Amino acid sequence: MKRRAFLTTATVGAAAASLATPALSQDTRRWRLVSAWPRNLPGPGIAAQMLADRITTLSGGRIEVELFAAGEIVPGPGVFDAVGEGTADIYHAVPAYWGSKSKGILLFGSQPLGLTANEQHGWMLHGGGQELYDEMYARFNLKPFLCGNSGPQWAGWFRNEITSVDDIRGLKYRTTGLNSEVMSKLGVAVEAMSGPAMFQALQSGALDAGEFIGPWSDSALGLQQVAPYYYDNGVGEPSSAEECAINLETWNALEDDLKGAVQMAAESLYNVVHTEYNTKHALALRELVASGTQVRQWPEEIIIAMGNAMGEVLEEMRNDSDELVARITESFIEYRELMAEYQPHAEAAQLASRSLDFTYAR
Repeated sequence: MKRRAFLTTATVGAAAASLATPALSQDTRRWRLVSAWPRNLPGPGIAAQMLADRITTLSGGRIEVELFAAGEIVPGPGVFDAVGEGTADIYHAVPAYWGSKSKGILLFGSQPLGLTANEQHGWMLHGGGQELYDEMYARFNLKPFLCGNSGPQWAGWFRNEITSVDDIRGLKYRTTGLNSEVMSKLGVAVEAMSGPAMFQALQSGALDAGEFIGPWSDSALGLQQVAPYYYDNGVGEPSSAEECAINLETWNALEDDLKGAVQMAAESLYNVVHTEYNTKHALALRELVASGTQVRQWPEEIIIAMGNAMGEVLEEMRNDSDELVARITESFIEYRELMAEYQPHAEAAQLASRSLDFTYAR
């Protein structure tokens, strides 16, 4: 995909019942889905269209969903309010964008040195996360679901090499969510902007560095053309959940089988989207390296400093005057501790084993 062309194109039970119902015998609901992304942006833009299509299919056509990309009805940052106010019916974005609404929202998206994509889903489904998610979003007249995850994000693109905490102090750096707070505590000048705007800012020198998602999405924006150094191990976002949220009145008006269809459409996409990111990131990284991108490891000194800063952020959130924010934080910490106890015996152990020196069929 040419960069310039791209930038200018700014749960079986209940769902099965809806599929068995002839669409023509039911009133058809027409939903407008507003997205925080450019149309067909590799990664989240594609996932937004997948969500629209899957709701339409699983509802047996009783809900027809039309996607509107960022700027076609409202700007990307406006989708949360647009759906809560009823201007649109559903949106696709990331929780990391809504910290100005409540800091508690940010934990549902990504957490520096926090949960992996599988762990994040586990917290929502089995650790009490969804109930807290529902309680928080109800304040804004929304019913939310996670519907994808980018997996581990990268620390990002840098115009100059980074070797220590001193190198990032004063750096003008694009990031979002709780990573913004962590990096600010380390003296970084954090900037919030879209991925396409990040390209322009790096090109002009208005930014020194920035992270967006990972190799697949980043290379589609052409970020490799404006910053030579690409740092991995983006511990600021060990995973980044994508979400959809439906206007709460629209949601409450649905029959139970249609609620089941919408829920299945969202939840069934989580692993589909996550595994697509992993696969496409791996393929894109090969191409980036082959074309000269210089991949670097995020320095351990910075990781430790970020972990300490995140500890300060969590302590502030535990003592937040909003008791719901405090409860969300406690729930997150408890689930992270549970996973931290188990993972050395599970995925972490398996990944460590793969790095040993042995012969393996290729």
